[in-house]
Amino acid sequence: MEEDKDIIREKIENLRKQIEKHRTLYYEENAPLISDYEYDLLEKELKELEEKYPQFASKKSPTEVVGGTVSKGFSPVVHPSPLLSLENVYSEGEMNDWLIRLKKVVERDDLEFVGELKFDGLSVALFYENGQLIRAATRGDGTAGEDVTQNALHIKDVPKEISFKNGNLVVRGEIYMPIKEFKEFNEKREEEGLEVFANPRNAASGSLRQIDPSVTAQRPLSLFVYQIMVCSSEIPPTHFECLNLLRQWGFPVDSFSRILKNGKEIADFYSEMVTLKASFPYDADGIVIKLNSIELQNRAGSTARSPRWAIAYKFPPEQAKTKIKDIVVQVGRTGALTPVAILDPVKIGGVIVSRVSLHNEDEIKRKDVRVNDTVLVERAGGVIPYLVRVFPEERPDDSKNFVFPDTCPVCGGRIHKSEDEAIKRCSNKNCKAQLKEAIRHFASRESMDISGLGKILVDKLVESGKLNSISDIYFLKEKELSEIDRMGAKSAKNLIEEIEKSKKRAYARILYALGIRMVGVETAKILAEKFHSIDLLKKASEEDLIKIEGIGPKVSKEIIEFFRIEENIKLIDRLKEAGLTLEGTKKTEGPLKGLTFVITGTLSKTTRVRAKEIIEELGGKVSDSVTKETNFLVVGAEPGSKFEKAKKLNIKIISENEFYELIFQKE
Repeated sequence: MEEDKDIIREKIENLRKQIEKHRTLYYEENAPLISDYEYDLLEKELKELEEKYPQFASKKSPTEVVGGTVSKGFSPVVHPSPLLSLENVYSEGEMNDWLIRLKKVVERDDLEFVGELKFDGLSVALFYENGQLIRAATRGDGTAGEDVTQNALHIKDVPKEISFKNGNLVVRGEIYMPIKEFKEFNEKREEEGLEVFANPRNAASGSLRQIDPSVTAQRPLSLFVYQIMVCSSEIPPTHFECLNLLRQWGFPVDSFSRILKNGKEIADFYSEMVTLKASFPYDADGIVIKLNSIELQNRAGSTARSPRWAIAYKFPPEQAKTKIKDIVVQVGRTGALTPVAILDPVKIGGVIVSRVSLHNEDEIKRKDVRVNDTVLVERAGGVIPYLVRVFPEERPDDSKNFVFPDTCPVCGGRIHKSEDEAIKRCSNKNCKAQLKEAIRHFASRESMDISGLGKILVDKLVESGKLNSISDIYFLKEKELSEIDRMGAKSAKNLIEEIEKSKKRAYARILYALGIRMVGVETAKILAEKFHSIDLLKKASEEDLIKIEGIGPKVSKEIIEFFRIEENIKLIDRLKEAGLTLEGTKKTEGPLKGLTFVITGTLSKTTRVRAKEIIEELGGKVSDSVTKETNFLVVGAEPGSKFEKAKKLNIKIISENEFYELIFQKE
């Protein structure tokens, strides 16, 4: 029996070490090796053992302590009350068990709850004094967090001023990265040879916890607020009323939150959110159920780690096991070589997944990925396939180590790897794979928006020798296009018209379309504003560029390097020859100055990208989220949740036609 206890003690200690290791990877390094679900199973196993064998319990156990620390480089901020973590349940049975326990604790059966989405981001506390943001802090270890005030000031959704002016206010919320922006952000990092983030949560955490606030400023972060922690004035008696008050004060609040009366309504709310999950623009990994009465919340109290009055009801993990059939290498527009695993097709979250990026050679070695391996694949953020782990115990005898190619798999060109990059690149600037991707980027919606110049046609034009450079697009002839297989005279005519229309695109869009490494849409706008023409930008020194807010040393280096390459100078000269305007109009005040617009739904007469351009050209601002600072919500077909939020905040809602009428009045 004594030997059995020694085995149990050793098992508990090993579990604690495993959990601490994974907490460090998750909270501090933003590089988890296992999924949230696998981590939760480890914690559940440890908790059950500690409850069964209380002689081995410890106040320092991960089951008793909030995960996270205060990292070096940040000043600590002591929270006015602990920022606790939530207990998790994964089934209706576990949810009902929690309800029974809660009713016993508060000695009431007639309980009312609030259901909210559980956002998968980074928990923060925001401190306000007489309506002004004075401090922002991460959760840290729950008692003290990291001072990230300067970083939070760069996040558009974090209100810098609110309508509550009566003394002190501390609120709790979640910083997150929207799924679309996360995907684009990761693709950009991959192109730049940087480590990619496993999921939107890690991207949000890594972005907010930057020592240099200018780095955070370039990351697409957002916020939801869900709790009043401290308030100088009296707050409403229910949590739901507090959420409405937060909205009135100007905070972004979950629009799906609602009052729930019993276990059935909780189960129905959970089922509804599981169904809608794929349509959310952000990553939500479950729902949170909270007691609505603040008085009963206080009566229920908390453990050292979690409130007894709230529980996280997690969504089923969108994971599946499958086999790797092959590993191939793709070549991107900057020459980046990306290994991709070809999978036995498997359904994950209603979508068939047959490929998953392995990112780079180092990642393959770290995870020990081999052809014919059985692997666990997850859809990170409900969208992007991600290889969670390999099952080495199921490895067959015919598994093969992947050997990264010595030369470019497309053109046979030399491969190089910079010391500060994880990605290898093809050195051949004439590589057809790079050319195809560069043309697709140039023709994409956010770039030159050349409708009709899609993937298949680009492949045909490059392979046939009709496109040997981006600039060749503007010298294509209708007749030669009509001769291409399945093109036809009408399609050729339409494409030529689209190409002609693209010549009128704004200077900033052309800068972005050129594909300068690390120059995204917003950076291109900054450059276009600071350097009135591409000739002035070409002459700029690294010192000139670094002085500009939002342009760091790495971006400056890439811009300088771009203009050193002779082929790029020839490309610019030919674009000028084709009639593109590579200079901007000097910024004026504009008739829409001081007005902020948000666009939702599908526009019928133009694209949202072009509508945004029009507003900015007239001096207005376009935001991605509706707040009390929004002046107009422009509504197209099938508007999203922004429409409901605008109605609640009494924001002026206008149709697409009314939008054009407003512009014509202002012009």
